[in-house]
Order: sequence, then C-alpha cells, then structure tokens
Amino acid sequence: MKNRDVRPLEGPTRHRKLIALGLLKAYRMHCYNKENTVRTTAAPSYLTGASAEVGGEVLLPRTAVSQMNMGDSGIDPNITPSDDGSSTQEEALFSMADMFLFSLIVGLLTYWLFFRKKKEEIPDFPKIQTTTATSVRDNSFVEKMKKTGKNIVVFYGSQTGTGEEFSNRLAKDAHRYGMRGMSADPEEYEMADLSRLTEIDNALAVFCMATYGEGDPTDNAQDFYDWLQETDTDLSGLKFAVFGLGNKTYEHFNAMGKYVDKRLEELGGERIFELGMGDDDGNLEEDFISWREQFWPAVCEHFGVEATGEESSIRQYELVVQTDVNMNKVYTGEMGRLKSYEMQKPPFDAKNPFLAIVAVNRKLNEGGERHLMHLELDITGSKIRYESGDHVAVYPANDTTLVNKLGDILGADLDTVISLNNLDEESNKKHPFPCPTTYRSALTYYLDITNPPRTNVLYELAQYATDPKEQENLRKMASSATEGKALYLSWVVESRRNILAILEDVPSLRPPIDHLCELLPRLQARYYSIASSSKVHSNSIHICAVVVEYEAKCGRTNKGVATNWLKNKLITDNGHKATVPMYVRKSQFRLPFKSSTPVIMIGPGTGIAPFVGFIQERSWLKEQGKEVGDTVLYYGCRHENEDYLYKEELKRFHEEGVLTQLNVAFSRDQEQKVYVQHLLKKNKENVWKLIHEDNAHIYVCGDARYMARDVQNTFYEIVAEFGKLEHAQAVEYVKKLMTKGRYSLDVWS
Repeated sequence: MKNRDVRPLEGPTRHRKLIALGLLKAYRMHCYNKENTVRTTAAPSYLTGASAEVGGEVLLPRTAVSQMNMGDSGIDPNITPSDDGSSTQEEALFSMADMFLFSLIVGLLTYWLFFRKKKEEIPDFPKIQTTTATSVRDNSFVEKMKKTGKNIVVFYGSQTGTGEEFSNRLAKDAHRYGMRGMSADPEEYEMADLSRLTEIDNALAVFCMATYGEGDPTDNAQDFYDWLQETDTDLSGLKFAVFGLGNKTYEHFNAMGKYVDKRLEELGGERIFELGMGDDDGNLEEDFISWREQFWPAVCEHFGVEATGEESSIRQYELVVQTDVNMNKVYTGEMGRLKSYEMQKPPFDAKNPFLAIVAVNRKLNEGGERHLMHLELDITGSKIRYESGDHVAVYPANDTTLVNKLGDILGADLDTVISLNNLDEESNKKHPFPCPTTYRSALTYYLDITNPPRTNVLYELAQYATDPKEQENLRKMASSATEGKALYLSWVVESRRNILAILEDVPSLRPPIDHLCELLPRLQARYYSIASSSKVHSNSIHICAVVVEYEAKCGRTNKGVATNWLKNKLITDNGHKATVPMYVRKSQFRLPFKSSTPVIMIGPGTGIAPFVGFIQERSWLKEQGKEVGDTVLYYGCRHENEDYLYKEELKRFHEEGVLTQLNVAFSRDQEQKVYVQHLLKKNKENVWKLIHEDNAHIYVCGDARYMARDVQNTFYEIVAEFGKLEHAQAVEYVKKLMTKGRYSLDVWS
C-alpha cells in the first residue's frame, strides 16, 4: 500500500484521527491474516512464539508458510496448499462479509470523530477569595487604626510578658502628645501592611522586641521574623523606632531588636530615633525609662507635636460585677478555651495546655539546705511529642496564702465574679485575662503577685495613697529623677518587694482591687529543660528543678512561684491526682544527627537535666545496634554526698560504657573550689582532640552569668594553646563552632 500525503493535525483531533487510522490498519491486517490462514500440524520451533495453538493444531499466517516453501532449512518443500478450488470460494465469502463489517466500522468511526455532539468544556476559572469586613478588620492593623483614629502602633515580641507591658505603656503615652496609640501582637496581623502605614497622617510604628534564648525571636514574633527575612516589600515612607529587650549574659545580646531595626531600614523605612537596648541582667526597667524619655521628644520634633501635660491615669478596662451568673461559664484557671481542663482536646500549646498527671515527685538530694526534685509528668493519650533538649512549659499557681492576704488587706470578697472589659471596643484584647472569673482565680492563676512591680504600676497606684508623704515617695520612684531611680532600685528591686509587701509597708495605700488587677502583669509559664528522652519515655516528661526560697533584703522570706508549687504537687492531692498544666516548646538544643559523632556535655547543678535525656537516648541507640561516638560529661555540684544529682544513674551509664567519661567537680568538698572549667583545663589535650580531630559537638547548660562565660573562656584558652592561635583567632574558632551548630547553649540568668 502506498503512503498517502496528509495534512498535519494538531491537538486532540490529531490524536483521535491517528487512533482511528491505527484501528483501521490493524483491522485490515487482521482480515488479511485471517483470509490467508492455513492449517498445519507442526511448526518449527522458531515460529511457535508468534503462533496461536488451538486444540493441538497451530494456526500460521500464510507469510510464514510462504517462507517455509521458499526453502527455509528444516522445512519440507513438498508441503503445498490444496488446489481443489474450495480455498478460493472460502476467501471470496469472507471477503464480502469483511467488506460489510469494514464499511460499518468506518461509518461509526466517522460519526464518532466528526459528527457526534462533543461535551461542552467548562472553563477552569480561578476561585475568588472572599474577604469579609470582619477579616479585614481583624488582620489589617492599618484598617483598624483608620477606624479608631489611631496613628501610632506599638508591636511587641514577648515571651514573658515584659515586651507586651512596655508596648502597652508606650501606646498609653501617646495621648500626652495629642496622638493615639494601640498595642499590637504581630502574630495577629498581616505585617505586609507596614507598607500601607503612610495612608495615615503622622503614622509611626514602634517595635518592642525581646530576644529569646540564643538570639531567637519570641514565639509570637516568629512569623514576623520569617516575613522580614523573606520579603522585599518597599517600606519607603515608613517611620519606625525599635526598643530591644535582652540580656548581656547571652551570646547574642538583643539580636532580635538589632535585626528588626536593621532590616526595616534596609527595606526603606526611616528610623526616627535610635535603637534602644534593655539589659535584663542589669536594670531593664531603668533602661526602658531612659530610652522612653528621649524617644518622645524625638517624636515631637519629627511630627511637630507637643506634650499636652503630665502623665495621667487612664483606665483601659471597665469593671463589671456579675451577680447572677452560671458558674459553669466562669473561668477557673484555664488559659484559653472555657472548661478546657475538663474537656482536653489536642493540639496542646501555650493557649491550650495539657493537664498532665504528676506520676513521680521525689527529692534528688540527700541533705543540705536546698530541695532538689525530680518530677515525671504523664502525657499518655495527649499526642504530645518531644525530643531530647526540648523545654517543657509549666503554668504555675500563686501561693494561696499570698492571695488571701491580698484579699484581706484590700478588704475584698475574692469570690466575686467579675469581668474587666476593654473600653476600646475595637481592640483584639477584650480582657486582661480570661473573663468572667473571680478575683481569687485572677490572683491565683492569671496575675503576677510575687515579682517587684514596675514604675508605671507605682505611678498609677500613688493616687490611692492618702498619706501625702507616701504618695510623694511612690511618684518619686516612678519619675525619671536620679534620686527617684535610686530609691526604686534599692527599695523595690534590690529588696525584692512584691505588691503585697508594698501594701504592707505603705499603710495608706489601698487601691481598688479591680484597678490593681488591671495593672499587674500576667503570670507567665516557667520553662524547664526536659530531663528525659522520648525514645525511652514516650509517655512521660521529666523535670529536674531546685526549689527557690531565700531571705530578701526587706526581711521577708520569698519563695519561687513555680518550684514551690511543683514541690507541693503530691501524687494524690486530697484524694485527687495532682495535675500540672503544661506544653512543649521546641528547642535547637539537639544531639548530632549522626550518633557516631562525639559529644561533650557541660552542665553543673540542674544544668544536668537535658544531658540525662541525651545519655538515655545514646544508650537506646546503642541498644538498637547503632554506632555511638564518645559521650563525655562534665558535671558539677557542691558536695558529693548532698547534691550529686542522678548519681546512681550516671554511674550505671558510665559502667555500661554509654557514658565514655564522667568528670565531676565538687566545689565545696575541699578547701579550694573546683568547677567544671577546671576539669576541662585538666583534660585539655583530650578536649582538643575531640573538638579538632573528631568533630565533637559541645553542649553547655546552666547559669549564663558566670558558668557559661567561664566555660567559654576555657575553650578559648584550649583552642589558642593547641591550635597555636592568637586569642582573637581562638575566639573566632569557637564562634565558628557556634555558627555551625557544634557549640550549643541552653542557659539562664
């Protein structure tokens, strides 16, 4: 058959026609083969693969027979087809039938390809994203500012509440300058709207950004940080200022504040006042006040506004006493959803903590004045997952004795059901804490009544002091005067006077309890390094902590809120199982990905906590047949027979070979004190080999102010000596280890 010239076809039509032509060609070949089929009782072996066997006979195409008749080897040349004429008649008969079928098929194919009604194609329109007025209001801080007449927005990144508190104070300051401010959580808004802030006259964005851990953003500022890293949004015209909250004992002091300040300028923003950096290792409150005193004059100069008067007390919340209320609708300590502790639903986080049962609560030390404890929290059925090195956050409760004393001194009925409602109806923050609730629940679960109050609280409370001298002193401590700052530092901060102590020492000061509840900061979760491995303890989280109790300069005995509360969490509390509201916060404090990598762990005191989990995990990996590298521990305590935590467990791990080296420094068992850094120097050659030749990872956990700094200086010395480097080069060497994730810190001050 000759080839035919055809026009090239495109798209589905081409495909359909090619299929049709293929079918026709296949059918014609079928007819041809069928028409020329011959029967034989045997076939050569090389042809049986292309034949069809039926009832002991093999059907072969005529082409095969032709090839056989043409002299293929092994074939009988005498085999010939019958010549009696029956074959010719049969071929003619099949030819007519096949022509009819062929015509029918061609007709059907022609109809199917060209004349049948095609299904109407529905165009694929993109879905329209609907935006309600509510979502715009909720997600756009610019729209909210327009609606409420605000022109200053103060964003906060806060882990313990201080950043949020400073943000609220700055927003409240604005009215003194004829401006209106709002405090905002960046987690609740679309931060790309910063580019639209120029739509508002005299608009200003202020950022109070705390740094958490080793240079990390706080949880609520993580998305904002990620956005700043990824965005190329043009922020030309944006006026901004930044105050950072940090701690100089940490390696990356005020990293978040510095980054936000730098990045906003890179994106085109205009800084109207220099970056402020508060140091929590010093006097964070004083740092903030000093910056704030210079910040507002800069605002006045830039926007051409003037101060309208002295700072005045403006209530943000309105008290509503609820006399007829269903107690099932009253909050009794829940952090988020009402009755969430009775109806636990995952996932569990800061706003929805899990109520874990206290399975174990035992004292770790054998003697001494301090109480060191080991707790095990049962998380069975919670779906909570954790890794060695993570932190567990615990929501504590204030001492009922302190709460009752506050109620007595203020003459308040603590069981009154109340709501504090925000006077700004457009604010996302409707209440300062979950409402409705009772004063008792607010003072027990929601408010910080044990830390020294900040100067703004003293200023607000001063109006209620009936004694002029006492009122003057309170206002003086809240002022920017040098004498006032010194008085606040000595009488409040250094003496560790909490709100109850101040009320006791200032007899004429008796504020309304609802205003006091409005002014006090929120009681924050406490974070502990997890002292277990989920590979070994998948259904429990272990905590190691020292109970805080000390004599303050004011002559009172102060107790740590969380540790004393945990200490009293007995396995059965009045016939009920003791529980702890908690959630897990992920950490970067992680074992190396390869178990064969050596690790050097340095953790005196309760700094041993994460390393108990590390060692448990390395032991488990070894049991699984994994290659486990050197596991070296440097631990320190005061006395071997008093506060050597996990003594038996550590010795057992060492005997089993999981813990390659167990180096313990006892600081007070001999005349000359010995600390972990001394043992590092003693083993400096081995330490250098592990770091430089074996690529060991270093982990430090514990006190940031002294221990972590001294340990780091020791590594500088070891690197300089064995690496034959200058001090500056040794410092750079250790810094690179940190950058590469080979020197990790989990420290606190």
